[in-house]
Amino acid sequence: MHVLILGGTSEARRLADVLAADPALRVTSSLAGRVAQPRLPAGDVRIGGFGGPAGLATWLRTHQVDALIDATHPFAETMSRNAALAVTETGTPLLALRRPSWLPQDGDRWHPVPSLAAAADALPTLGSRVFLTTGRQGIAAFAHLNTLWFLARSVEPPAPPMPASLEVLLERGPFTLEGERELLRTHRIDVLVTKDSGSAATAPKLTAARELGLPVVVVQRPPAPQSVRTAPDVAGAVNWLGTLVN
Repeated sequence: MHVLILGGTSEARRLADVLAADPALRVTSSLAGRVAQPRLPAGDVRIGGFGGPAGLATWLRTHQVDALIDATHPFAETMSRNAALAVTETGTPLLALRRPSWLPQDGDRWHPVPSLAAAADALPTLGSRVFLTTGRQGIAAFAHLNTLWFLARSVEPPAPPMPASLEVLLERGPFTLEGERELLRTHRIDVLVTKDSGSAATAPKLTAARELGLPVVVVQRPPAPQSVRTAPDVAGAVNWLGTLVN
């Protein structure tokens, strides 16, 4: 049974590790190629795009894929849509592996917004020293805010446009609570911007912001394709594959 995992997340790597240990399965993970030195999962790996839904459908047929698991980032909206469109053409079973969203706790000062543009609009009334954790591709949405100071964290260096006052930290999670506390204090951060990735590896920043009473602008997830079945974790994805075999 050939399983294609649309990956790049920690869940995708863990799933590939589990499935690659089963001799009855052939596992291929597809990575977008946006990171120069990605963490490679077990099994076969391909890097780069497919060329839209039609290209993905062709790849599924050519490589005789029996099951497709979309384990991309919750904000990889285009890839998830392409996967849903491709399987309508090929009939390939599709599962979306989606970690649960973060939920606010007592003491949180969250400001939910629908987009990066809305996050940029909200910032001037919330603070002046911004910790930006939206990934390098999201930094451009804040480039016009010349009166604010930004600390941005990303795995790869960002490209213009960027805010005039910007310091970049090139780091990859997971991050510790103590480290996030120290970062917020050292840089005198007074507002945090994040996407609702739901990742435990990056959740400590939310706890640190709560402890300091900081406002947090949370960009909400795009809606997932309604016709696609979902699982919240690796175990759920493995169980789903078991139903296809049985």
